[in-house]
Amino acid sequence: MTMHKHDAVREAPGDFAGGGIPYQRYRQADRTEELRRLLKDRILVIDGAMGTMIQSRKLEEADYRGERFAGHQFPQKGNNDVLSLTQPQIIEDIHRAFLASGVDILETNTFNSTAIAMADYGMEDQVYALNYEGA
Repeated sequence: MTMHKHDAVREAPGDFAGGGIPYQRYRQADRTEELRRLLKDRILVIDGAMGTMIQSRKLEEADYRGERFAGHQFPQKGNNDVLSLTQPQIIEDIHRAFLASGVDILETNTFNSTAIAMADYGMEDQVYALNYEGA
């Protein structure tokens, strides 16, 4: 692969606290020109209400924790971002529902994936994984 200085490259560590999930290095495509071209022709629709869609699933504490964080010392219920790690199929299903409804742009499930917000759940060390998986 030929790399240019403007190419976005993400390389995740092979292991990080609580995860141990290996990641592959790849170049993320730049979609700026495609978006500009589409915006000249029409209004683009972005998804929304991810939190509402998650809440409609009526998930319990164990659902948020999954196997990965079953023994974590802080409650996780309400930590919608952690579902990208523990219940990725739920997030994918919601994104697919948004696409089926006709949206053009999907947002990532990373609304609270910052160290400050994750401190409420004792998950500061998972911020990188949350953002990586959320993207």
